[in-house]
Amino acid sequence: MNPGAMEKINQRPWGCYEVIAEAPDHKIKRIVVKPACRTSLQNHKLRNEHWFVVAGNGRALVEDEEFPLRAGSSVDIPAEARHRLWNVSAEPLVIIEVQTGKYFGEDDIERFADDYGRI
Repeated sequence: MNPGAMEKINQRPWGCYEVIAEAPDHKIKRIVVKPACRTSLQNHKLRNEHWFVVAGNGRALVEDEEFPLRAGSSVDIPAEARHRLWNVSAEPLVIIEVQTGKYFGEDDIERFADDYGRI
């Protein structure tokens, strides 16, 4: 990540993310998932997400469908779809996430399962 932007990096138990751009109609994040870690199973009511893989290997769960992820692949997550992202390799999984919709706050997360007790 950009060393001069350390204050913008948000640490999470599974890795970290950095907000790259934010506007009234979209938000863009750079997400890094540590090896053998995964995000919570969650959904968002007010936003869609598009994940583009920059580096690493992982898997995405969107509703009941799993998608393999590798550099150059992408997956779309519609609003209200339950989803999860995990790293299946020994290297960091790096994702560019583009959010579109009506609201992009972190409080628009409903968690259904979490490895880190955040339910």
